[in-house]
Amino acid sequence: MNPTAPAVRVLLCDDHAVVRAGLRALLSSTEGIEVVGEADSGEDALAMVAGLRPDVVLMDLQLGRGMDGVATTRRLTSAGDASGSGPAPRVLVLTMFDTDADIARAVAAGATGYLLKAERPERLFAAIRDAAAGRTVLSGSVADRVVSRLHAPGPALTARERDVLALLGQGLGNREIARSLFLSEATVKTHLGRVYAKLGVRTRTAAVAAATRHRLLP
Repeated sequence: MNPTAPAVRVLLCDDHAVVRAGLRALLSSTEGIEVVGEADSGEDALAMVAGLRPDVVLMDLQLGRGMDGVATTRRLTSAGDASGSGPAPRVLVLTMFDTDADIARAVAAGATGYLLKAERPERLFAAIRDAAAGRTVLSGSVADRVVSRLHAPGPALTARERDVLALLGQGLGNREIARSLFLSEATVKTHLGRVYAKLGVRTRTAAVAAATRHRLLP
C-alpha cells in the first residue's frame, strides 16, 4: 500500500442499517479506504454521489424500496462527465445472491465487480481497491459460473426455429408469425414446441428470456 496514495472513497448502498454499520466499521479498520457516506436506497445513492464524489459505490442488489441495485448501477455508470459531475464512480456489487440472472444483469448494467457477502474481509478490501483502479472483480464462485457459461454451447436451433423465435421476441402471436413466414399456425406451434424443449422452458416469456440469455435473438 502506497502511504502517499489518496484513500479510496466509498459510498455504501444497502437498505439494512445493521449491514451498513458493520461495513463501515469493517472498512474503517483498514488503511487506504474511507467511507464517505451511506445510502439506504438507490434514489438516495444517486442523490449523494454528486456531492460526495465516491470512487466506488458498494452496492447491494436487493433494496427495500424504489429502484433495485441493478437499476441504480445502470444510472450511476451511465452518468459522469456528461452531466458535469465528474467521472462516474465504479460500482462493486456486494450481495448474497449469485444466480446467473443476477450476475448477468449487474454486469450488463455496468458493474465493475460482483462480490458475495460471504467473502473474507481481506478480499473485500482488495476488491474495493481493484474496483477503484478499474479492474474487474469477481468472487471465485461467480467467476466459475461466468466461465462455465462462456464454455457451455447454446442450444442448437434450426434456421426456421430461429426465425420463429426472432418473431416471438418481437411480440408477435402465432397467427402473425405464420403470416410473416408463410406457414400454417399448426406448423408454427410445432416449431415453438421444439424451441421450448431445446431451451428448457414452457412459456413464451421464458423462451424470450432464455433466448436473450443465450444471445439467440437478433
